[in-house]
Amino acid sequence: MPEMTCREALNQALREEMARDESVFILGEDVGLYEGSFKVTKGLLAKFGERRVLDTPIAEAGFVGLAVGAAMTGLRPVAELMTINFAVVALDQIMNNAAVIPYMFGGQVKVPLTIRTPGGAGHQLGAQHSHSLEPLFMHCPGLRVVVPSVPADAKGLLKSAIRSDDPVMFIEHEGLYAVKGEVPEGDYTVPLGVAEVKRSGTDVTLVTLSRMVYVCLEAAERLAREGVEAEVVDLRGLNPLDMATVLDSVRKTRRAVTVEESWLTGGWGGEIVARVVEEAFDDLDAPMLRVGGADVPMPYAKHLEQAAIPDAAQVVARVREIL
Repeated sequence: MPEMTCREALNQALREEMARDESVFILGEDVGLYEGSFKVTKGLLAKFGERRVLDTPIAEAGFVGLAVGAAMTGLRPVAELMTINFAVVALDQIMNNAAVIPYMFGGQVKVPLTIRTPGGAGHQLGAQHSHSLEPLFMHCPGLRVVVPSVPADAKGLLKSAIRSDDPVMFIEHEGLYAVKGEVPEGDYTVPLGVAEVKRSGTDVTLVTLSRMVYVCLEAAERLAREGVEAEVVDLRGLNPLDMATVLDSVRKTRRAVTVEESWLTGGWGGEIVARVVEEAFDDLDAPMLRVGGADVPMPYAKHLEQAAIPDAAQVVARVREIL
């Protein structure tokens, strides 16, 4: 299989879906002439023209609302937000319109809208460009939440999101665009709502997603040197939430830690813990623990920013607690 970056995989997915389906179009700030803030839309304006690659004003509520309307009338818009923090500006359109319109219209109207947005920290972009708001959108019935970690998943999941008749928040980590990995050739998709075991283990389950997958894989390697085999489960998304894969792993290892970059208080890790306790309490040999981002606005200073983001050492420390 060819190797490519997450950025290239996402670009390939967009290019293929636009060629496959003329109803697919892209809109957002600087997606055309500038080719996207992170160059994910590189070359698409030149190939598909300005009718299908639209540069918009700096007005997230406006162009997300436009995309909702376009989706309701049969198109498949892919709206790009420069950062997930800016999704808050369009929250009314996302939560009060895109997510609920199919329900309010009794299923007579679909909203096949994909909203792509980078999130996460580590690049000194300040508190208004660096947060991980996945749990916010998880707390919104009707809205699918997809969060890839590796290039193959980035491509396959984006293609599935675009083809879905449901509105999808597709959240990419700013720190993963340059990460390389093997990507299958040809037309392939990855189903939404299906987790994947990125590393098999027998002693503890690490439940995670996005850039924290790599942190957990590093932690697993450190633990292996101590004779502890950690299993790493990549959720790949939060709605639908694949609890079956998580429960299968926890029942095997009998110990588990959730690892997320989002704020620990109110994070998705608490939901995982609650469901495991409800459905597999007797299979646990130790309490489940959580690792998450510090409950602070993301600092700009590099050393403070790094201190606010979970790392492999924190994961290893938490695992040792339950061993």
